[in-house]
Amino acid sequence: MLPLSRRQFLTQGLALTLLPVISQAASAAIQAGKDYQVLGPTPLPGPNVEVLEVFSYGCPHCAHLAPYIEPWSHKLPASVVFRRIPVTFGHEQWAVLARTYYVLDTLHQADRLQVKIFQAIHDQNINLFSEDVLFDWLEQQGVKRDQFIPLYRSFSIQSKVQQGDQTAMNYGVDGVPTVIIDGRYATSPTQAGSIEALFPVMNTLIAEEMQLKKKR
Repeated sequence: MLPLSRRQFLTQGLALTLLPVISQAASAAIQAGKDYQVLGPTPLPGPNVEVLEVFSYGCPHCAHLAPYIEPWSHKLPASVVFRRIPVTFGHEQWAVLARTYYVLDTLHQADRLQVKIFQAIHDQNINLFSEDVLFDWLEQQGVKRDQFIPLYRSFSIQSKVQQGDQTAMNYGVDGVPTVIIDGRYATSPTQAGSIEALFPVMNTLIAEEMQLKKKR
């Protein structure tokens, strides 16, 4: 694993090359079955293109992707909706982190803390799988304990975790990170060949979906 300062240096350089240029994306040469998988014949209903990042804070590969996909997601066109789905794959430790994401999303803190949580677990070796450690760490990040814990233990958050797992299962996701484009396509750094190669694949698929929806 790269030291944090080195990773930050690489992130700043690489992020400049990964910002989406949707208007040029269709020129990228990508192949179904090689760079991405086709999930279904039709896009999701509605005018917007949905991009789902299926991930877990406990996944080191997701940690590698996070510093790149976050700035990329913030540059997407208004007609592209980016959402994250944390999965558990039946692991209780990952369930702790999935609940954490949904609570932070409810409190509008997920974007601010997304990369920090990955860094805490994978670079700083902070045991955020432990609820006691997690609650203390989040309080240090400015998240109020009396707001976080009741939500974390609530039925609504547990339901979201179950729904997220079911969504991933419906799409046939068996590893993370995986990105689902408008319910039609699935890709990942592994399938695309690298983190760098993933973004042209996503940009191309998004551009194709945008053009398709304009014609409908």
